[in-house]
Amino acid sequence: MTTPGFRPTHVVPGQGMPAWDAPDPARPTVPLDPLLPVQLMERRGDWAYVLCANGWSAWVDGRHLVAVPQDPPAPDSPLTRAADPRPLLARADETLARYRAAVEELAGGLDGEAFRGRTRGLRIGVVVDGEHMWLYDAQHGRWVYADGTRLNTYATDDGPQADGPQAGGHAPTQVVTRDGT
Repeated sequence: MTTPGFRPTHVVPGQGMPAWDAPDPARPTVPLDPLLPVQLMERRGDWAYVLCANGWSAWVDGRHLVAVPQDPPAPDSPLTRAADPRPLLARADETLARYRAAVEELAGGLDGEAFRGRTRGLRIGVVVDGEHMWLYDAQHGRWVYADGTRLNTYATDDGPQADGPQAGGHAPTQVVTRDGT
C-alpha cells in the first residue's frame, strides 16, 4: 500500500542498504530492501531521512541513494550550469592513457611485477549512455553523475559523515527555565 501523495525521489541501491532510527550509527534498524522507492525528506551532512512508499521512514547514508530521474526543465526555463565535468574527463583520459601505455609495454616484454607497479593506484570509471554519464572521481573517492548541465555526487567510497560538531550540524538544543538558567 502506497502512502497518498508519495512521489519517490530516489531508490535504494541494488544490494539494499542499512538504515537507522536516528542519524547515529549506534541506533540501527531494519535494512531497506534493494531498489525500494523512497522519498528524500531531509539531509544532515551525509545522512538522509527517507520516507518509504508504505509510510515507514528511516535515516540512511544519503550518498548511496540512487536518484530517480525528474522531469526535464520546462521549455521556457533556462538551462543552468553546475560543476564542469571536463576536468574529470581529462583525468579519466590521462589514467586510461597511462594504463594503455603499460599494456603496450607488457605486450612488448615488460614483466608482470613491473606492470603491476606501473598500474598500481590507477582507478577509472566511465559509463556513458546517450546524454547521461557517470564518472569515477578517484581524487575524491566518489562517483558523479552528469547529464550535460549538472554534475552531482552519485555515490561515495566512505561512510556517512555529519556536518559540524553534532550529527545535526548544529549546536544541541538547550532547555532554558523561566529564571534563565
